[in-house]
Amino acid sequence: MEETKPRKFNVESSPHVSAANYKYKVMWLVVLALLPAAIFGVATFGIHSLMIIFTAVATAVLTEALFEKIRKKPISVEQGPAVITGLLLALALPPTVPLWIPVLGSFVAIAIAKHAFGGAGMTIFNPALVGRAFLVVSFPVLLTNYIWPDGITAASPLSMLKIQGYESAITHFGGQLLAYKSLLIGNISGTIGETSAILLLIGGLFLIYKKIIDWKIPTIYIGTVFILTLLFGQDPMFHILGGGLFLGAFFMATAYEGMPITKNGRIYFAIGLGLLTSVIRVFGGYPEGVNFSILLMNAAAPLIERLTINKPF
Repeated sequence: MEETKPRKFNVESSPHVSAANYKYKVMWLVVLALLPAAIFGVATFGIHSLMIIFTAVATAVLTEALFEKIRKKPISVEQGPAVITGLLLALALPPTVPLWIPVLGSFVAIAIAKHAFGGAGMTIFNPALVGRAFLVVSFPVLLTNYIWPDGITAASPLSMLKIQGYESAITHFGGQLLAYKSLLIGNISGTIGETSAILLLIGGLFLIYKKIIDWKIPTIYIGTVFILTLLFGQDPMFHILGGGLFLGAFFMATAYEGMPITKNGRIYFAIGLGLLTSVIRVFGGYPEGVNFSILLMNAAAPLIERLTINKPF
């Protein structure tokens, strides 16, 4: 009798059945959710903002294709991750920066923060935030040169709060309710994509509705900032609507690679984000704390995940 050879089975990690175009759809849905804030930023600050966005996205896409070619990996720029990185970086930049700034930032984001760690799925830190953090540390004057919709150079609302005090910041808007209205609509200075809180909120709720992001992270993050700034004697609504909290909470803190996969881990992750952001804003030297808070919690995510992993029954 002929001896039968043992059959070989390939053992792979889950998911065992998946849609081939799922990642493609997810990435472009995120881009779609960001478009209202991006269009508003261009309409508010002018054509140079559009050039910044185009330059950042084009550099990110070209850098992605270059390093995938060097590493002999399939070219995946059509799936959208490089587009999201470039777009997020551009939306986190002031509308006055020269065009070499988004070029440098996008290159650092893709080449160092992404491909130096192994490429897609292997990154620890949010690439767009790494690119922006590099630019903030290297060129602090350019990265804090804001203009108001009328073209006048002035400090951002959080900078006014930090330097001039709450009463002065509120007086600038003509009162508390007028300040909230301006912050909500986007009639303020700031980066290209962070000014209109309402449009960012709509985009974030769209991603939650489509189940692209976990609602717990942005909700707990924003809620923690509200509670802590209130306890610190600050105006919590001013902190929530001003600055890049909505942009960071909905579109950056929820990046799949940089957050824990456990349910409890994501709760602790979001609380840590809110704690760090509040402490940096209120007691630190920077008026804004979203960027560095997310990067620090990205670094802590593996430890949080290990401590909150479910025990087998």
